[in-house]
Amino acid sequence: MSGESSLRSKVAIVTGGSRGIGLSIAEALLADGAAVVISGMSEDHLQQARRTLAGAGRVEPRLEAVQADVRKEADVERLVARTVERFGGVDILINNAASGKMAPLASMTTEEWNTVIDTNLTGVFFACRAAIPNMRTRGGGWIINISSLAGKNPFPRGGAYCASKSALNAFSEVLMQEVRHDGIRVSYVMPGSVATEFTPGGSGPGTEWKLAAEDVARVVVDLLAHPSRSLPSRVELRPSQPPRK
Repeated sequence: MSGESSLRSKVAIVTGGSRGIGLSIAEALLADGAAVVISGMSEDHLQQARRTLAGAGRVEPRLEAVQADVRKEADVERLVARTVERFGGVDILINNAASGKMAPLASMTTEEWNTVIDTNLTGVFFACRAAIPNMRTRGGGWIINISSLAGKNPFPRGGAYCASKSALNAFSEVLMQEVRHDGIRVSYVMPGSVATEFTPGGSGPGTEWKLAAEDVARVVVDLLAHPSRSLPSRVELRPSQPPRK
């Protein structure tokens, strides 16, 4: 994913960028020359991510970490404001922060439901609304929302998660049509099973068939490389050889 720095002078925000898919996306963007601001709820995870990313190359001047909960409007506005203050603006917004609480709907608590919906959907709304005005002043940008195949393939115990991702897909389609004439392109990526710690048992022995976080990061970088005349608005990404049923 490295090579010529095609994203040099671009500024990116990656929510949920301290672990898993978000961390891999941040690493790929840095390797391609972008300045990157990652957000997360845990200061410990953010600092570990900073060390990991800084260890991959001399990127410290192009890296910032901001503790923020995307469910909180004020936190998201502070994240965008800090990005503008540090790097001058926002060109790329990767909405990756997500909650994957799985439980039967009949026994799911209100707090669990709200956590999933507010993280996976409302947080994306907050981030887009905060970043779009700055993108417009800069003449355009990219918004890439990390969704899931669960948004079109519902499964038991995934009621809140599947609903949030299905809604995120619709949200992305609407936003794409609303901002395309501002030079802002909107895409959403729908990965299948990814080998991360996002859900219990998500990685480790026996999960070699799953996608790697780096696979999703490659899709993001490839999307950003498309010429301005084209808009790949949705990408579905699956493991090439899942277990036979």
